[in-house]
Amino acid sequence: MRNVLSVFILILMAAVVRAEVRTVVVPEGVLRPFWIEPKERPSSKEKNKKTAEAVKVASFRSDVRAVSNGEFRDFLRRNPDWRKDSVSPLFSDESYLSQFQGESLKKGVAVDAPVTFVSWFAAKAYCESRGLRLPTVSEWEYMASADEKKADASDDPVFLARILEWYSQPRAEGGVGKGRGVRNIYGLEDLHGLIWEWVEDFNSTLVTGESREDGSFNRDMFCGSGSLSGGNKENYAAFMRFAFRSSLKGRSSTWNLGFRCVGETKP
Repeated sequence: MRNVLSVFILILMAAVVRAEVRTVVVPEGVLRPFWIEPKERPSSKEKNKKTAEAVKVASFRSDVRAVSNGEFRDFLRRNPDWRKDSVSPLFSDESYLSQFQGESLKKGVAVDAPVTFVSWFAAKAYCESRGLRLPTVSEWEYMASADEKKADASDDPVFLARILEWYSQPRAEGGVGKGRGVRNIYGLEDLHGLIWEWVEDFNSTLVTGESREDGSFNRDMFCGSGSLSGGNKENYAAFMRFAFRSSLKGRSSTWNLGFRCVGETKP
């Protein structure tokens, strides 16, 4: 009887967590990613024009915020194999869940702050436990290109300068707060200015054509002067994100790397 009651409580807790996680539908649209090789090379006179091929991004549903410490704590209670003292070293590094003691948060760790020190494997498992997944590179960059008023602010100098200002600010390790709650036009909070976020295909040579297909990576954008004369040379923050992603392994975890989950929209 006690075992049955315990299982019932765990199921109830899972239902409560799902109910409390707010999501929004991100409408379909087009992303023009600088990292994709254009089908036709621009002439020397046009080399500074935006030449990226359009990537169609289908509509999907996304968490409003990055997954919190409290939400991940509840996941650990339901899935103890992902605890720091239980997880395989194949899926975690030495820093994994440094803010946790077993399945509990250490003293002083904010429950509602984004969970960090979490590997790609653990983030993926968390999303799958909710019937969701991590966003693709194209989906994440599509969400992140929107500001408070426009769906595509990727060439807005004010928007780009604001992102770079955060990237350039030194932060002490462990200095992740609970966020400012700044929402873009889709209702998504703190895609910039709080943490880096895992994506599903962080280690691929990335997507073209459709948002979930592999494709041709524009390596010239990341080589010497190519990175300065690329189709969207002002979007230096995006180059920084790709440089950061390229440094990661699936078992990596750092104090400023978290995640949010996405899923397909229901008809």
